[in-house]
Amino acid sequence: MNKPIGLLVVDDHPVVRDGLTGMFARDPEFAVLGEAADGAEAVRLAQRLRPDVILMDLRMPGLDGVSAIRELAGQAPECRVLVLTTYDTDSYVLPAIEAGATGYLLKDAPREELLRAVRAAARGEAVLAPSVAALLMNRVRKPAPGPLSPREVEVLELVAGGATNRAAAAELFLTEATVKSHLLNIYAKLGVNDRAAAITEAFHRGLLVPRPPNP
Repeated sequence: MNKPIGLLVVDDHPVVRDGLTGMFARDPEFAVLGEAADGAEAVRLAQRLRPDVILMDLRMPGLDGVSAIRELAGQAPECRVLVLTTYDTDSYVLPAIEAGATGYLLKDAPREELLRAVRAAARGEAVLAPSVAALLMNRVRKPAPGPLSPREVEVLELVAGGATNRAAAAELFLTEATVKSHLLNIYAKLGVNDRAAAITEAFHRGLLVPRPPNP
């Protein structure tokens, strides 16, 4: 009998970890070697346990999934990382794959699909949820969106500072409708769907710089 595929389950929700561990424990083809509740713990356990596949959530406290994938690529490159999350937008998919993830699945994937994905990841094969594959195909087919314009950066800076659309419009001598239009363009260029995600992505890309606290 072949050696079981060693797994490390990484998710900040204990119920999710328990569910995944129980599912794989019922199949002798797999062996769950450990569980982690955040990215830092995942990196430590991966270095010690050397699992074949790491099931990695993305949004976690402390070291997030993408940062953990990036660290694992340098510290435990033989471990294949299969992202298992609820998010399939540009702002999550692209950074995870660029960081070194072998595959990207959604948490609503059927059991058999998840088992097949882990087997494929253990062989080093890329595994993508259909929605993620479609997103990447569209990304390849479409030209990359241009950079934010100076005016769009001004709008985003004001929004990041807590300004409403009306306040930003007054500050920049624009109509509220124009500010809304700028925000929609910003969302499209950053691959996000709302202002909170736009602000987070802009800081991540270095388009916004945190302001020092007032003395």
